[in-house]
Amino acid sequence: MWSINLIIKEVITLKIYMADHEDTLIKISRKFQVELLQMMSINPHIASPDTIITGERVNLPSLTMPAAENRIFGEFCPPLPESEFLREWIPLTSAEQMAQTDYDVLIVGTGAGGGAALWRLAEQWGNNGKKIGIVERGDPYLPTHVNNIATINGDNFRILRPYRITYPIGDLLPQYPGAKLIYALGGRTLLWGAITPRMPDHVIAQWPVSIQEMKYYYDIAEELMSVTRSYTKDSSITQVLLKRLRENGFYYADDIPVASDLDQTRFGKIRSNVFYSSIVALAKALARRPFDLAVQTYATEVVTEHGRTVGVRVMTSDKKSHFIRAKTVILSASALQTPRILLNSKIPGIAIGRYLVNHSYMIATASVNTRGFSEPLGVLGIIIPELMGRPYQLQLQGPEQYFNYQYEHKPIKDIWKISFFGASGEVEPRYENRVYVDSSSPDEYGVPEIQVNFAYSEKDEAVIRHMSTALQQAARVMQLDLATTVNGVPQICLMPIGTDNHESGTCRMGDDPRTSATNRYGQIHGVSGLYIADSSVLPTIGATNPTLTTVAMAIRTADYIIKKLQES
Repeated sequence: MWSINLIIKEVITLKIYMADHEDTLIKISRKFQVELLQMMSINPHIASPDTIITGERVNLPSLTMPAAENRIFGEFCPPLPESEFLREWIPLTSAEQMAQTDYDVLIVGTGAGGGAALWRLAEQWGNNGKKIGIVERGDPYLPTHVNNIATINGDNFRILRPYRITYPIGDLLPQYPGAKLIYALGGRTLLWGAITPRMPDHVIAQWPVSIQEMKYYYDIAEELMSVTRSYTKDSSITQVLLKRLRENGFYYADDIPVASDLDQTRFGKIRSNVFYSSIVALAKALARRPFDLAVQTYATEVVTEHGRTVGVRVMTSDKKSHFIRAKTVILSASALQTPRILLNSKIPGIAIGRYLVNHSYMIATASVNTRGFSEPLGVLGIIIPELMGRPYQLQLQGPEQYFNYQYEHKPIKDIWKISFFGASGEVEPRYENRVYVDSSSPDEYGVPEIQVNFAYSEKDEAVIRHMSTALQQAARVMQLDLATTVNGVPQICLMPIGTDNHESGTCRMGDDPRTSATNRYGQIHGVSGLYIADSSVLPTIGATNPTLTTVAMAIRTADYIIKKLQES
């Protein structure tokens, strides 16, 4: 190695200034912004800096220039090998490479349940040497929730549904026309509304899980997802409408819970992912331990031998098939896709794909006059939860596109549209409402497509009628202007079935294999090592958004798997 020494010599040149009337060295120093000590050092002929020196010659420093002698001390750093540069924002492994590894746990799907299960395994195990893999059918589309992107507001959030990640399946499912699937790393959590209420106790009471145990796992899930009711803090539009609701019989109306990290920066910790997505869970897992992640990897079949799980068969975008070995498999592909994988795998269980539940979904068009409300108006976020005997939930968000926005200017005005004023209703879990596979209709990979049989029951229809009445009552007490048709009928419409994206129940948990697909911990009845950790395990969902509960149950299932693997 060689080196160059650098020596810099300052060469100071002087120029002459003739002192004005009553000038002193101090005044001249201030006038030319030269330090007094330097002025005194180059003017030794002036005895005192405060002596009047009118007409005297005064030296002033001119340019300071480096001499021509340049040598650098030290060695040049070696070039950084190109292999050390990251090629993706999250480490990826090919399906072909994963086929060469024996995994202790393999997770299928990176949405709410898959991400939470992965995080819990990593958080509890640390880097203990066990092998964890996770596969995702889609691409790494975004490294965050879409609302964390600076150009997104409430308007373009609704239309950011690129067809390369969104798979509308309503045309294939005429009885379920609102359905769609999202194939991307993070799944639906990239584009979800982040509304995270807990399931009411009277709903949980129907499950094979105690209310107390669910509270424990809700606490963990809410911490992971940064759930808060402070999102609407100090927003006058929310507080005024809440007051009107509570004073007129809607006693349980509350600020809406949102999965958003609003904590202030401490210790330099970056909080760039305000709105939660599974990307947060993946990142937190990766911070604890390594795992293998393959994208564009389509899980088509779970392989079992003698009632025990041995791995998953996958296909890549080039239509090549690979077999990934695993002692334990967690399916988290959604309540529509998970039963499809099980049925195509010939996994036994008469309840697999059955008892499909969702929410009936009703929307009203309304506006509010905010004249007299204090500024800043803030954002509107209210939830009126379901209660025993009131099997529907009301929800308001707005105003207009400003429930979440970043750099867009928000105008000051009196009349505001409510961007979302709707109700979700409880749907009965019925055996005949089901997901099944149609062998006569294979997809491009040759895998039979799903079909859905679904219809509302008379009880469901009664709930829908109550929802319409409740929306009108709530609008009246909040003093909203409810839009009407030309005939004076309120503009309240029932959304196409499946629009809510809250499918659940198709692999419902329970103690009886005749009426449930999994046991109370999400393990498929009669198949060792095969677990479900998405919304399909929820036997009922009442009228409440299920994502928080899905995350809580996935964490609970991961804890059970850890315990079982310790025992084996």
